[in-house]
This record gives sequence, structure tokens and C-alpha cells, in this order.
Amino acid sequence: MDRRVFLAVGAGAAALLLAGCSSTMGSDNRPKGASAPPVPSTTSPSSSPTPNPTNVSVPLQGPPHLTKVALPSDGITKLPGTGPLMAWTVDDGTNAEVIRKYAEFAAATGTRITFFLNGDNPGWTEHAALLRPLVASGQIQLGNHTWDHPNLTKLNDSQVVAELQRNHDFILATYGVDARPYFRPPYGFLNARVRRLAASIGYTTPVLWYGTLSDSGLITPDQVVSFATQWFLPGHIVLGHANHLPVTTVFPQLSAIIQERGLQTVTLRDVFL
Repeated sequence: MDRRVFLAVGAGAAALLLAGCSSTMGSDNRPKGASAPPVPSTTSPSSSPTPNPTNVSVPLQGPPHLTKVALPSDGITKLPGTGPLMAWTVDDGTNAEVIRKYAEFAAATGTRITFFLNGDNPGWTEHAALLRPLVASGQIQLGNHTWDHPNLTKLNDSQVVAELQRNHDFILATYGVDARPYFRPPYGFLNARVRRLAASIGYTTPVLWYGTLSDSGLITPDQVVSFATQWFLPGHIVLGHANHLPVTTVFPQLSAIIQERGLQTVTLRDVFL
């Protein structure tokens, strides 16, 4: 089971479940010393369609026409305003097949996704040719998630900068885009020192999240759908992972939730100046 972090979000004082990204730091995908999270109790909605990953039959989403707003100075946890926007963000990329299937899904549906990638995972190189046109068009945005996913708060200053800079250089060389100013600290672990060091090389905007598919570790397809049902809502930045195949088997259900709720998927660059 993946490790989870709990965050209190001011709006309505709602307690939000935050799932950290995958790691090799502990034998059970949690940082060493972390307590085991509770096993989620999820039930698949009875109306969920049968998974059919090769036939995502939903209306195509196009690019949004938005008046962009200034980036907040202290980072991002949710989207601004009260419109039907939702940011689907996807971390890590330990499974190359999942990266490929996400790219094919995005191309087939027009779904807009922000990937926070670790360049150390070979799938980002293996499937670069498939992703580049989507990145160039702006449908897919790339953000910096460090080179190989350490807890930045445990590194010394030079190591923090090196982790972000190496990943920055990889994204620029492989995809021709500058990921700044957006970075996501692994596990959501962040402090003033890490913020300062990241900002010193242009990464001034840490991006956290408001809800998660909880799939950094292996869970069932029904659980993925249940978490999407809970968190695919207006204004939410939802965290997923390109690590395990179950999410790719329920893309039709996830798209149906988006369509039924009238949501518009956006990248962070769609929304912020």
C-alpha cells in the first residue's frame, strides 16, 4: 500500500487525503519511519461501465479559452475561481506502458494532463516521440518532480539543486520545453529551505494537490474509480501516478465522470500566467 499524507485545506476546513508518490526508500513504498496508512474501504459504483481501455467513447475536449490569473506567491493546491475546471496531474512514471497508455488516452480524448515526471524513469525517453506532439501543442504540460524522487528535505543544499536541475535539463533536452516555474516535491515534503533552493534556479511554484487517485502503489481498478468519484470536482488539482496498470483499464469510467459533471480538464499553464 502506498504512503499517504493528510493535509487540511482551508476551504471548508476539509481534511484531504494526500497520496505520496512511489519510492524505493522503504520496503512498502513509504519513506522509512512512516506509519502504515489505513487500507481504503472502497466500493465500485454499481453504475460503473465495464472497463474497455481500447474504446474510450467520449466527446473530445478542446483547449479552453480562459482569462489567465497570476500565480500565487506561496504555491498551488487548488485552482482559482468557481468554474468547472479540474487539473488532472500525473506523477512519477515508473511503468513505461502506463506512460504510453496515458499518452494514447490523451491523444484520443483531448484530455489535458500535467505530468510531473522523474527523468530517471526510462519510459519518458522510450515514449518521447509519442508525447512530443502533445507537449508541443500544450495539451500535455511537463513539470519537474526531481530526477529520481528523493525526499528533498533530507538532502543537503547542493543535492536539492542537483535533483531539480538534472530533471530540468532532461525535460528541456528531450521535449524542448522549460518546465519552470512548476515543481512538485516528492511526497509533498517541502520546507522554506527547499523553496528557497528551488527558486534559486527558477522553480518558484510548488504544486501540491486537492484529492488523489491514491495509485502510487498498486490498487484495484474499482478503487481508482471510487477515488476519482470522490475527487474529480471543480477547482481540484487531482494527483495520479503513471506507475501501475489498473488506472489505464478504467479511463472510460474516469472520462465519464468528467463528462457527466461538466468538468473541463486544464493544465496549469492554461490557468496561470
